[in-house]
This record gives sequence, structure tokens and C-alpha cells, in this order.
Amino acid sequence: MVRITLLMICMLMGKAIFANSTDTIIVYKDARIDTLVAKQAAMNKRQLLKNSGGLVKGYRIQVLTTNSRDEAYKIKSDLLSKFPDQKSYLLFQSPYFKVRIGNFLRREDAEALRTQLNNTFPFSVYVVEDMVDYSATGSGSVN
Repeated sequence: MVRITLLMICMLMGKAIFANSTDTIIVYKDARIDTLVAKQAAMNKRQLLKNSGGLVKGYRIQVLTTNSRDEAYKIKSDLLSKFPDQKSYLLFQSPYFKVRIGNFLRREDAEALRTQLNNTFPFSVYVVEDMVDYSATGSGSVN
């Protein structure tokens, strides 16, 4: 009797082991998980901006590098009048004054403005990496 019981237990365990290897497991994901992930990503981005002072890695267009402060201010005022929707910046890195324009998250958006600037300004205009001001807009420009 003991042998028959042991044989039955072994057969049932063997069947259970082999049955699990051929079964398919289906996992259903709750749609609310995607919402929670999106909210967490937004919270992480806000925290990062808070810690960095609102600056993120991005691109600006450098329009001029010169030794003359007056020339730099003139070009900056020209940029403000011709492109009022873009912010322009005057930087001093001894001994040069640098005039830059724009706040772009993507290089492609900066390149589009650079082509417009090449038609307006005769000197070398190029895209540079910079820390840019971040504000929530839908486009690549963050102005």
C-alpha cells in the first residue's frame, strides 16, 4: 500500500513539473501604470530643473566673437530688432565679447535659425552647446 501511494505521489509530481514547462503565462498590465510612470518622469524633470536653477543642456547660435564691446552691443541690438521672439546674450570671456542668440533643446532647431542668421550677418555664425533656460513649450525652442 505504501508503495502504491509513493508511486502515485511521484506520478503526480512528475505531471505537475512537466505541465508547468508547457503552460503559457499571460500578464495584463494596468493602463494606470503608464500614467504613474509619466507623472514620475515629470516630477523627476521638475526636481532636476529646481536643482540646476532652470538650466538644461541645449544649443545657442554664436553670432559674433570680438574684442570690441561697442560692436558686440550693436550686433546684440540688431538681433533683438530682427528676431524679437528669441533671447540674445552678451558674454565676456576675456579678452572676447561673444554674442549668442536662442535657447534650443535640439540642434536641428538651432540649425534652422542659423541658416536665417547666415543670410543676415556676413560673418561666421555657428551653433554652440550651452546651458539654456528651460520653459515648457511644445517646440525645440525653449523661449
